[in-house]
Amino acid sequence: MGFRTGIVGLPNVGKSTLFNALTKTAAAQAANFPFCTIEPNVGDVAVPDARLERLAGIAKSARTIPTRMTFVDIAGLVKGASKGEGLGNQFLANIRECDAIAHVLRCFEDDDVTHVSGKVDPVDDAETIETELMISDLESIEKRLQNLTRKVRGGDKEAIQQERLLKTAQAALEGGKPARSVEVDADDAKAWEMLQLLTSKPILYVCNVSEDEAGTGNAHSRAVEEMAAAQGAGTVVISAKIEEEISQLDAEEAAEFLETLGLDEAGLDRLIRAGYELLGLQTFFTVGPKEARAWTVPGGVAAPQAAGVIHGDFERAFIRAETISYDDYVALGGEQGAKDAGKMRAEGKAYKVADGDVLHFLHGA
Repeated sequence: MGFRTGIVGLPNVGKSTLFNALTKTAAAQAANFPFCTIEPNVGDVAVPDARLERLAGIAKSARTIPTRMTFVDIAGLVKGASKGEGLGNQFLANIRECDAIAHVLRCFEDDDVTHVSGKVDPVDDAETIETELMISDLESIEKRLQNLTRKVRGGDKEAIQQERLLKTAQAALEGGKPARSVEVDADDAKAWEMLQLLTSKPILYVCNVSEDEAGTGNAHSRAVEEMAAAQGAGTVVISAKIEEEISQLDAEEAAEFLETLGLDEAGLDRLIRAGYELLGLQTFFTVGPKEARAWTVPGGVAAPQAAGVIHGDFERAFIRAETISYDDYVALGGEQGAKDAGKMRAEGKAYKVADGDVLHFLHGA
């Protein structure tokens, strides 16, 4: 299980360049003119995790299978998109299908690359996109409320809950705040998610800086960080050009290139880590001689639901999970060493999976 992140932003901020780098493809045309992305491009990338390789080495696994992350490159939005400006709001539906939004902001100066508004101001750009998403949400809410009227009058409990949540979101939006600012009770969480409001999506601001500022950021990226901190959103500083260059290199060459730039890791790694933190995700592993595999689950997930990520039958007929922490697995030389040291635990249905757990699920027929 991975997660689906929509890459959004104004035209010419580096969205498609970043997408190309992340997916190591040229599927999304990167060009110096607006709307070069006509259909959303979708790309899956492996989530790099050094722990997986370490576990595979200890178990002498024949192959490794990382978990995957899906990126959706969505065409550039402009002011008025919710009213049909630019390419209109047809792309807003693509955002609804995503778990999170990576909002790419131009934080570099370059006279050769035009800016749709004629100036580089990432905070203003962020507000432009947010406004369009908020307008779209308000229009959607108004239509839904009208459609719910008859069911609410008839006493439909589900409709009454939807109406209450929609009106709560409407109040926040009319007050100038996105839907993600609303605190939702656990009992309403599922129904709230089903509303699929654009501004309820967790947001990560991606500051696209020039190559020589990738390690330090600049005044533009620091302004974005201040804005994000006030919103409780995440930020990551990346040079899309550097990431594009790295994507063409093998692992050894990429490491040498990063070292010459004074960078410890590629932007992809930082982006994924920030995305995991944003969505509260974690990784568990299954390890054996045939394969070592990483799986992504929400933080705090119970063992049966984690088993269900592998196969629905594992969740339905769950008996127990044989569990070894990553640190114990490595320190004790693998499964047998952990068993001998009493570090393998038998966990039941109530067990909450921890990040890095090495799990073996036992299930009935």
